[in-house]
Amino acid sequence: MMAMILAMAILAVMASIAPANAQANRPATFADLVDQVGDAVVNITTSSVVAGRTGPQPMVPEGSPLEDFFNDFMDRNNRSDEAPRRSQALGSGFVISEDGYIVTNNHVIEGADEILIEFRGGFELPAEVIGTDPNTDIAVLKVEPDEPLLFVPFGDSDVMRVGDWVMAMGNPLGQGFSVSVGIVSARERALSGSYDDFIQTDAAINRGNSGGPLFNLDGEVIGVNTAILSPNGGSIGIGFAMSSAVVTRVVDQLQEFGETRRGWLGVRIQDVSPDIAEGLGLDEPRGALVTDVPDGPAMEAGVEVGDVILAFDGVDVQDTRELVRNVGNAPVGETVRMLVFRDGSTQTLRVTLGRRETAEGASPTIPGQPPATPSGGDVLGMSLMPLTDERREELNAQNVQGGLVIESVEPESDAATKGLMPGDVITEVGQQPVSEVSDFETRVSEAEDAGQKSILLLIRRDGNPRFVALSLEDG
Repeated sequence: MMAMILAMAILAVMASIAPANAQANRPATFADLVDQVGDAVVNITTSSVVAGRTGPQPMVPEGSPLEDFFNDFMDRNNRSDEAPRRSQALGSGFVISEDGYIVTNNHVIEGADEILIEFRGGFELPAEVIGTDPNTDIAVLKVEPDEPLLFVPFGDSDVMRVGDWVMAMGNPLGQGFSVSVGIVSARERALSGSYDDFIQTDAAINRGNSGGPLFNLDGEVIGVNTAILSPNGGSIGIGFAMSSAVVTRVVDQLQEFGETRRGWLGVRIQDVSPDIAEGLGLDEPRGALVTDVPDGPAMEAGVEVGDVILAFDGVDVQDTRELVRNVGNAPVGETVRMLVFRDGSTQTLRVTLGRRETAEGASPTIPGQPPATPSGGDVLGMSLMPLTDERREELNAQNVQGGLVIESVEPESDAATKGLMPGDVITEVGQQPVSEVSDFETRVSEAEDAGQKSILLLIRRDGNPRFVALSLEDG
């Protein structure tokens, strides 16, 4: 009996401690944090000249009683709208050094010819643009203060956990200095950019908050408020801040060079799906599958189409996003080791990185080959014909040697399920080039004899390559 009473007492004590610990992790107030960092958060007003309104105008039916009134109204308005006018936009930012460097979003200041920084203390200073990076939507500005400014440091976004408290500051909807509080809802979110690494938060973020800081409880910036997901333009608790792990690298380069200098490998890649992994003989879907190797660092290092990049500079690669980020973060001109999977085994290549900003837009130049003798056929639910010079021009496949054009796809086939369609150009089957339908049939027979459940195709659509794995079980 005594033991039972003791056990119940212990449980009661533990129950009382748990809520106390939970409350201890939650600040009683954020006021001290606001006082600590608030003066480093700024409002940004930009001004630019925009052209007058052009384009189609509303119309009323001829003979309508309102026709004369409407035409007079439009004439008056068109005369005023045709003249260029000055437009203003609002955003937020934060000071990162006492001598006046400020971080904000690129879209806040893009196209502006005047930028005015309003400080919480009530004074204003004009700013100049030091550098911008549209890829991460980050910009660095500079003001010339008479006295040292209060500034805030960056924190480590990689240590933030889902559920951690965060505080957003900025100028929502032009209402002036404002604070909102929430938690980290998710990490490593991607929206549309190659270098995206967003922290998702339910702290209220609205228009005008763009470029403002997302703080941890130590007063460190762990994100730059950039975007919201909303059906109505207002906050519904789904906001995104570019992580400081990305921002700090960009800011350092913009301050030093006035531009970004990202590493460039020079390959086109796609994620490895489970069926593609099976077709390649990989033990699991991972890495980045190379679909094209134009002239550049990768070609010089011996990278081939069909290689799967498993590790870059000693870091395992799980997918294409991770590889793009790691390569972009690597110094230009650095030679790194890269582990690739090829023909059932791994090998290490050494590649010296170029610079992405100077390489973008480069494309391989491969001479065409004489037209093949048209000889079509049906394989795996697809009607195929050899690629001719005439079709190369039509299908934006001038750089393709050999190749088969898909003329039609059976609706019930695996090819249709995987999204293949007429006009796609098949350049490789089973990681070997094809120029005749018989080549395709031979690869399929070899794969079936080897007991494979699927076969890998390299296709091009409007010049863009990608791998597709087709099932052989009903072929």
